[in-house]
Amino acid sequence: MTSKLIIQELATPDKAAVRQLLLDGYKQYENEFTDKEAWHDYVENIKHSIDNPNIDRILVAKQAEKVVGTLQLFKNADVAYGRPELDIHSPIVRLLAVHPEARGQGVAQALLRESLLYAYHQGAAHLYLHSGDIMKKAIQLYEWIGFKRDVAKEFFNRDVHVKCFRYDLTERNDWLESDIAREAPHRNTPPPAPVSGIVPGGI
Repeated sequence: MTSKLIIQELATPDKAAVRQLLLDGYKQYENEFTDKEAWHDYVENIKHSIDNPNIDRILVAKQAEKVVGTLQLFKNADVAYGRPELDIHSPIVRLLAVHPEARGQGVAQALLRESLLYAYHQGAAHLYLHSGDIMKKAIQLYEWIGFKRDVAKEFFNRDVHVKCFRYDLTERNDWLESDIAREAPHRNTPPPAPVSGIVPGGI
C-alpha cells in the first residue's frame, strides 16, 4: 500500500534531500546532451537552484517522510529566467522532478495541482512552465492536464528550443475544478474575473 502523499513548502532540514532528488531526477537526460560542457553547466545550475533568492517558493512532495518530488515557483519571467522580454507576469513552474522510484504514482500531478491552486489564489489568470523536446513524457503530462503551447513566450538557450506551456485558469477543466470548489470557503480573495479575448497558444 502506497503511503499518503503530502505536499508542503520546503523546510531547511529537507534541503539536502531535495538537492539530491533534483540531480537524480534529471540524470536521465544526460545522454541527450552532445555538448558535455553544456551538461556540466546544466547540472551545476540544478545543484544550486534551491539557493536562488528569486524563488517564491519550493514545493516538496513526501511519502512517509521521504522526499519523492519537488518543483520551484517564480512570480514572473524576469525573476525566473532573467528574461523580462518574455512579458510573463504570472507564476512560472521550474525544475519539476520526481524520484525515479516514485514515478507513475501521481507525484508530478499532485505538485502541479498545488501549483495551479497557488496561482489561482494569487489571482493569476495563468500558470506557465517551459520544457524541451527531450522531456517528451513530461510534455505529455502537461498537455493531458490542460496546458497549451504558447509559442509567443518561447526562447532559445544556446541551441535548445525552450517551449512554453500555459494553463488558463479562467478556462480551467474538471481536473482542477473540484479542488477550487472544495477550497472556496477558505479563500481570502475572490476568484479572478473571466478574461475575454484570450487566444490559446498552440502550433
